[in-house]
Amino acid sequence: MVMLKALTQYQEATGDRRVIPVMQRYFAYQLAQLATRPLRDWGRFRWHDEVVSVLWLYNRSGDPNLIELAKLLHQQGYDWQAEFADFKYTQRITPEFIKLNEHNGLGDTALATHGVNNAMALKASPVWSLLSGKDEDRQALLHQLSEIDHYHGLPNGIFSADEHFAGRNPSQGTELCTVVETMFSLEIALAVMGTPALGDRLERIAYNCLPGTFTDDMWAHQYNQQPNQVQCSLNHKPWTTDGPESNLYGLEPNFGCCTANFHQGWPKLTTSLWMTSSDDGLVATVYGPCELHTTIRNTAVHLTEETDYPFREKIHIAVHPEKSINFPLQLRIPAWAKDASIRVNGQTQPAPQPGTFAKIERTWKQGDTVEFTLSLEARANKGFNNSIAFERGPLVFSYPIGEDWLKLRDRGMTADWQVYPTTQWNYAVSTDAITATESPLAESPFTLKGAPVKLEVKARKVPTWVAEDGVANPVPQSPVTTDQPEETLTLVPYAAAKLRITAFPELKS
Repeated sequence: MVMLKALTQYQEATGDRRVIPVMQRYFAYQLAQLATRPLRDWGRFRWHDEVVSVLWLYNRSGDPNLIELAKLLHQQGYDWQAEFADFKYTQRITPEFIKLNEHNGLGDTALATHGVNNAMALKASPVWSLLSGKDEDRQALLHQLSEIDHYHGLPNGIFSADEHFAGRNPSQGTELCTVVETMFSLEIALAVMGTPALGDRLERIAYNCLPGTFTDDMWAHQYNQQPNQVQCSLNHKPWTTDGPESNLYGLEPNFGCCTANFHQGWPKLTTSLWMTSSDDGLVATVYGPCELHTTIRNTAVHLTEETDYPFREKIHIAVHPEKSINFPLQLRIPAWAKDASIRVNGQTQPAPQPGTFAKIERTWKQGDTVEFTLSLEARANKGFNNSIAFERGPLVFSYPIGEDWLKLRDRGMTADWQVYPTTQWNYAVSTDAITATESPLAESPFTLKGAPVKLEVKARKVPTWVAEDGVANPVPQSPVTTDQPEETLTLVPYAAAKLRITAFPELKS
């Protein structure tokens, strides 16, 4: 299944003519074999990822046997909709609960609560809806996300999965494979459903969790990242089933899957920045500096998007069609963008509604421009134990703890590292005054040194909030009181702080 996904992307990038024939032969073979050799363990729980490849080939060949194969994969695969229709995995999963020592750890409960399986399964209902045509299949994803958020959501936009569901305590972690597979599922789901909120969620994960789990030079990464990450060391806590190297920065900490997987994050996001619409239009689904070459009704169209988003609020799009052509251009307006504005060739357009796609339909000419502003206002959101997390646009902000990097071992051109705190971190915050400051954008903006935007908040230490065995205790229930003096904390984008506090107790006003 993994090779099939790689082949489809390779063919799209290169046009290699060998790919489609070999996929056709393999799928014919698989269809003949599945009755006597049905899906099992990992394949059974990831059937939908193969259906993506099957439908990719069907759209190029029209072979009706591929539809039969897709239906058989669905029939033999795990029923994710049923799991979330009556979601029972509402607590932190333990090795005893999933009977880790039985069936080589591949029992149904273990696989159903596995973080990466659930990340991949976010595409299951939307993909199946392409065959069923049922709106209830399309909408099942939104219920799935709601249940995961309610019981396992974390303030950085992802859900806990270290290696299985682990509740909402922000000291729990998330596997890097879960991050990139959630991104890919959201990209597929967004293409199928056209739901703006999926783009909001995708940006939140891409601009926080993805860069937040590797070093500035990308030569080392973590297996598990934590929103409240006060130490990265050889400890067994707080992981459900993972080993003591799980939050180290290194070549392949804990297990090598993330080493082979994390680099799909940025390229697949890039291929999903723009999509086409059913009415021969273009849709800006995710924002970032990019360039697009495409064809609309046999007319070549070239777009350039210039922006410092997500650190800045302005986005400039220049449209360069080969000749004048009428088509709709849609812009995703995030739900948090309360005062967004759009101008076309300097002319103000009707105010767009947050949480929608703003549609501009006109005859586009060479050099037309679209300028829009997505108001980046700092805001405070409540989470686990009524804790507070700060956001601005799609960015989540954290308090950066002082870092002391200790090399564990050399690994060829890189190394494995432990990271220990050098400053205190146990603060409660006030939400009365949040101040944002901007500085010039650096070459590496997702770093502590190059962070181009920071927030300042008022805070006081909470001496009773401590760490045990290198892990911050759960955030105290808010509101809290403390007699410690008031301080001003400077927060940076989540990815810039490798040791950090992201969820704070709130001070009693």
